[in-house]
Amino acid sequence: MQTLVLASTSPFRKQILEKLGLPFETCKPKTDETRLENESAKDLVARLAKLKAQAGAKQFTNALVIGSDQVAVVDDEILGKPHTIENAILQLKKLSGKKVTFLTGLSLVNTETQEDKTLVEAFIVHFKELTDAEIKAYVNAEMPLNCAGSFKSEALGICLFEKLEGNDPNTLIGLPMIQLNKLLNEFGFNPLLELAKLS
Repeated sequence: MQTLVLASTSPFRKQILEKLGLPFETCKPKTDETRLENESAKDLVARLAKLKAQAGAKQFTNALVIGSDQVAVVDDEILGKPHTIENAILQLKKLSGKKVTFLTGLSLVNTETQEDKTLVEAFIVHFKELTDAEIKAYVNAEMPLNCAGSFKSEALGICLFEKLEGNDPNTLIGLPMIQLNKLLNEFGFNPLLELAKLS
C-alpha cells in the first residue's frame, strides 16, 4: 500500500484525515506563502496547496502526499490567519453580518510518478450580527489566532454563524474529504478497499 502523507502540521486537518481510519504520516512542508501580485484568492490557495504537496513529496517515496491551503474572502478582501488577538478581533468585526467565502485548495501528489491533481473547493458562511462583547468573549475563549477568518467552526465558532452553505463541512475546517476521496480514487487508491486490506 502506498503511504498516505499529510503535508501539514495542522491538528485540525490531522483529525479530519483520521476519519478514514487509515495509517498516515505527517510532515511540515517548507513553502513561502506570500501572495503573488494580482493573484486571485482561488489561484493563491491552489498554488500553495500544490507547493505544500510537492514539498512533502520530496521527503517520501511510494507515497500519496496531500497538500491543503485555505483563505477567507469577504468583500473581495482575502483574510488569512490573524496571528494576534487584536487582528482576530478586527477580522471578526469585518465578518459580522456578512457572507464569507472560504476557499480551500487541495492537492495530491504521487511521489512515484510525480503526477499531481489540484482543485479548489468553496464553502460559504453567513455570519450573524456580532456585538463587540461577543467578539471579545469568543476570541478570549478560543484564541483562534492560527485560523483563517479567526474562528474554529468545529468548536465554539458555531455560535458566530447564521447559516452554512457547502458540499462538505470538513472543507471549512481545512480538508475537503469528499473531494480528497475522489482524488485518491483517481490515483487508484480506494480508502474503503485499503481499509478492508488492513482488517
